[in-house]
Amino acid sequence: MPRKRVSRLFDLKEDERGRKYMEVYLDGIALLRLVLTNKGTAFSYEERVALRLDGLLPPQFNTLEQQIARVYEGFVQAPSDIDKYQYLRAVQERQEILFYALLEKHLEEMLPIVYTPTVGAAVQQFSALYQNPRGLSISPLNIDRTALALECFPMEDVRMIVATDSSAILGIGDQGYGGLAIPIGKMALYTVAGGVSPFHTMPVALDVGTDRMDLINDNNYLGVRQKRLRGEDYYKFLDRFVDAVWSRWPDAVIQWEDLSKSAAFTVLERYRDRGPSFNDDIQGTGAVALAGILAACHLRNESLRDEVFVIHGAGAGGVGVAWAVREGLIRAGLSAEEAKARVFVLDSKGLLVTDRDIEGYKREFAHGQETIQGWELAGDLPDLVETIRNAKATVLLGLSGRPGAFDEEVVRAMADNHEWPIIFPLSNPTSSAEAKPVDIFRWTDGRAIVATGSPFEPVMMGGVTHPIGQGNNAFIFPGLGFGAILSDARTITDGMVLEASQALADYTIEKYVEGGLIYPPVSDLQETSVRVATRVVQQAIKDGVARRQNIPDDIEAFVRDRFWHPTYLPFVRGHLD
Repeated sequence: MPRKRVSRLFDLKEDERGRKYMEVYLDGIALLRLVLTNKGTAFSYEERVALRLDGLLPPQFNTLEQQIARVYEGFVQAPSDIDKYQYLRAVQERQEILFYALLEKHLEEMLPIVYTPTVGAAVQQFSALYQNPRGLSISPLNIDRTALALECFPMEDVRMIVATDSSAILGIGDQGYGGLAIPIGKMALYTVAGGVSPFHTMPVALDVGTDRMDLINDNNYLGVRQKRLRGEDYYKFLDRFVDAVWSRWPDAVIQWEDLSKSAAFTVLERYRDRGPSFNDDIQGTGAVALAGILAACHLRNESLRDEVFVIHGAGAGGVGVAWAVREGLIRAGLSAEEAKARVFVLDSKGLLVTDRDIEGYKREFAHGQETIQGWELAGDLPDLVETIRNAKATVLLGLSGRPGAFDEEVVRAMADNHEWPIIFPLSNPTSSAEAKPVDIFRWTDGRAIVATGSPFEPVMMGGVTHPIGQGNNAFIFPGLGFGAILSDARTITDGMVLEASQALADYTIEKYVEGGLIYPPVSDLQETSVRVATRVVQQAIKDGVARRQNIPDDIEAFVRDRFWHPTYLPFVRGHLD
């Protein structure tokens, strides 16, 4: 990372030969209780004597690799996914470097545990599972002391923040304070997949209350027991938080996470020009969906501009995907009007049309009545099947959170329009997916190109194995955030988001499309993030928002050199002035 000093408790330094070491200002049991400095059995015998650890650890010295092997055995033995989640969280709260080294080595196996889908269950059980504090909690009880709360946070140079108000967690809605598990999980991915040092990250719960009386009346609930702040009170709350953050850490990137659709777009526009910030549910979801579509089009030897898109779901994710697809079509050579004419968005009531009473953020994707004149309809508004048939859709994207929304009639309607229909049921968690891949392949005789938001096993049909690409935002946001940090972007532009999408598509096409994959495997997240971050830095320079002046010509090497990997450093005792 660009700066060395990371905490009042320890500093990252280099000697005269450029070798890194950790200078620590704690010793003894306090050093073992601080998760970012605890090496456990990996403290050398010399360090144990020098740092007053002698006799406080088992006699045996272990390397990091030996520790990984030992704790992995415990992970495997955990009986359920939520037990595995708790096991990993416990490792993280004992030895954070070991946690990231373990996650890095077993990323494909552990991603569904620390992130979707298991994190959804962890959110729902957050108060019952709670053991150790992590991140920052801001509520009406301390919002007036936010600056002081930031002073309490142990890291002095925060560069990446994931903040949620927990109003729209995955497909499970208002989760109150429990939503903090999402920023914690996302921060793990920023580090292990995106190269962002954990010494520079901060997950945040913006606990503005909850509208769920079952949580408010639960004696074990750890959040604020009040109804959610709304309207001007809500935005004043966020203003105080943002002002305090960018006053202390003006370079910090804020990722907004799981805000309600009514707030997500307003919050994005309210702060995006004030400092580096983005909304992963809107922009990250849009970017990852567009990348998968581009790869799928390449797989069937077509261009994006050849397609007609139906997007089922008009929340933050659905409208974010509609935006990304429209911008992708414009990049492919269509005019804004031509691009809009190819994108059809439906909410729970049907197709978005201009003479409906719809929320403001949906209006730019609404079609006039002239579009649907001549369509065969049973009622006043086209439903999903009617839109697919009349618009002759070739790409169907699900962001509705409605399991089973892509039933046999819907899928067969898509198959009637194209020999290889592109069908992405992207809603998370797994239980919210609009269709199961096995059903989509069965109803299309194995002809569909399928990706999902959560992991699904490959589908065997007719002697052919169909891998299921995972349209996971983790392919976008770690590289986007890392690129913004490395370029010291003063804002995150639409161009940077779209370039992240194109980078993901290009890398997938380069390495995986010939094998039938339209997203990389999760095991390749780190390389994917390097490619994405490189292009994001390039675009930040092109857009004139990169404040860092000394970026070398070889940007990819620059990114790789600064990509953080978990390793133990030698420790020396330091003395605060």
